[in-house]
Amino acid sequence: MTLALTLDYAAALVFALTGALAASRAQLDIIGFFFLACLTAVGGGTLRDVILDRNPVFWVADPTPLAIACAAAVLVFFTAHLMESRLKVLVWLDALALGIAVAAGASVAMSLDHSAVIVLVMGVATGTFGGLMRDVVANEVPLVLKQGELYVTAALAGAGAALVTATLTPIPFAPAAACVVCTFILRAGSLGLGWRLPVYKPRPPRG
Repeated sequence: MTLALTLDYAAALVFALTGALAASRAQLDIIGFFFLACLTAVGGGTLRDVILDRNPVFWVADPTPLAIACAAAVLVFFTAHLMESRLKVLVWLDALALGIAVAAGASVAMSLDHSAVIVLVMGVATGTFGGLMRDVVANEVPLVLKQGELYVTAALAGAGAALVTATLTPIPFAPAAACVVCTFILRAGSLGLGWRLPVYKPRPPRG
């Protein structure tokens, strides 16, 4: 099993859990759980593979991520009621999934010898698109758009960390590890410590 495929599996699992939690908050039936879990699990990787012209798309070549997502949906369907705050669990799982998915996107782009710009874009796209679709379908304010929070910034920094690490060491898994750690630390700092970027504040036009 390749590193990129392992990361895709891991991202599918954690993102699927967040999709199922979103389904529980929306009080959907089990089919709704399956749909949201699978959509979130493979959304970012699908966008990546379509843009990079990887044929077939990763979950079409190997449907295991869909099976993982469905298993996650069943697990959450029967256990979500035990959680004190499903939103809090969702947000923190999403932070972990973000780091893994960014690493998956960056790893695939680097394995195909794409330029640094494409590696950065694919890392961000793979990390953010599944969660964005989850939140839109569940009629929630997308986490990626929460005011001032480090989300896309964390993904971009993580992909950058993968690029830098790849130039410093030949260890195969080091760039992915650096990406996951960097992305998660920044996202966790935003959630737990209030790290923010300045936001736009409208000003009256000058006379």
